[in-house]
Amino acid sequence: MALAVGSKAPDFTLYNTEKKEISLKDFSGKTLIINFFPAAFTGVCAEQMCSNRDNLSIYNNLGASVIGISVDTPFTQAVFKAQNNINFDLLSDFNKVMIKDYDMYLPDFVLGIKGVAKRGVTVIDSKGIVAYAEETANPGTQINFTALREAVTALK
Repeated sequence: MALAVGSKAPDFTLYNTEKKEISLKDFSGKTLIINFFPAAFTGVCAEQMCSNRDNLSIYNNLGASVIGISVDTPFTQAVFKAQNNINFDLLSDFNKVMIKDYDMYLPDFVLGIKGVAKRGVTVIDSKGIVAYAEETANPGTQINFTALREAVTALK
């Protein structure tokens, strides 16, 4: 189950594809949209990241920043980001700390793969409080982008 709306967002520090540390505190005073996805180079994950890419100007105009989180290495994410022209940071939670802290840990994926991120999204408001949280029951199901935009718009 995703984090409860109204709860304080757990801190995190992860590496992006440029091997730079990114932390929750880097978004202090801003709205942050955190997209969790199981694995780079899978169809629904690419669709999720590309939808965020295509809507980034909408989110930015609402004062929100967007990041993506998976357990893929920064090196894998860099290729995935380049091939899909992703225009926001992808962060590597290779050690599976953040996905556990945000209750987005999926113990069993496909093909016997263990311990990936659930598919979901968490919106953190400018004060570090969870304003919206969603996880899909099935990692093959896409998040509700309409509900996400509505939640971010409500924070404006």
